[in-house]
Amino acid sequence: ANKLIEEFMLLANKKVSEFVGKQSPKKTFIYRVHDEPDVSKLAALQGVVSKFGYKLDFRDRKTTTNSLNKLLESVAGKKEQNLVDTLTIRTMSKAEYTTHNIGHYGLAFDYYSHFTSPIRRYPDVMAHRLLQHYLDGGKSVNEAIYEDKCVHSSNMENLATKAERDSIKYMQIKFMEDHKNEEFVGVISGVTDWGIYVEIISNKCEGMVSVRDMKDDHYQFDEAQYALIGKNNKIMYQLGDEVVVRVKNTDLVKKHLDFNLIGKPE
Repeated sequence: ANKLIEEFMLLANKKVSEFVGKQSPKKTFIYRVHDEPDVSKLAALQGVVSKFGYKLDFRDRKTTTNSLNKLLESVAGKKEQNLVDTLTIRTMSKAEYTTHNIGHYGLAFDYYSHFTSPIRRYPDVMAHRLLQHYLDGGKSVNEAIYEDKCVHSSNMENLATKAERDSIKYMQIKFMEDHKNEEFVGVISGVTDWGIYVEIISNKCEGMVSVRDMKDDHYQFDEAQYALIGKNNKIMYQLGDEVVVRVKNTDLVKKHLDFNLIGKPE
């Protein structure tokens, strides 16, 4: 039943934007667009997955989509799944609101809008008002005014997302205060030249292991492989690897969660 309702929602969003978008002369409308993946990030993804024996085809939009879907199916259940899933998601552009329709890559729709959903967003209300206006025979509204409203809506969406993440992070750190010096198995969710980020599998709390605390060797950041590699021992900590960490420090004010790296699971 949930899937059926979701399909109805997608269809309504698609058909309303299609109805207005195909009218002549052109009429201003609110679209939810999603651009194609970033070319440089796709190239980086190709470089990583080729080491596992996977090939990608980026000749055009259709082959790119099919190739990415096939890749995700191929890595399911394998040790490289975490790495490939994370990197594939990072190639994707962010969806936004605009009056300039470029289609929705993620849904493979030429026309898409936020017209209906379980929550009522302001862009939904704008779409309702514009549809009614045009059904009543109204002329196209001022595009610049509505583009400003789209930019504002996208910015507010980003702020709301950040607020949600910050509140979750706060509660995660508050939870982890009671688990200092305990060991957990996690997955490397990010790699930088200053350390690695690890998401604990059991509770999804994410913290950082500073490279300064990795004292068994001098670790260097390999951007191409998304990894820290020991200069002497050649041990590699790569995005998607499972590791064992111990809670080192929690800071609610700065919203920091720090780990000590114990090593890789037995």
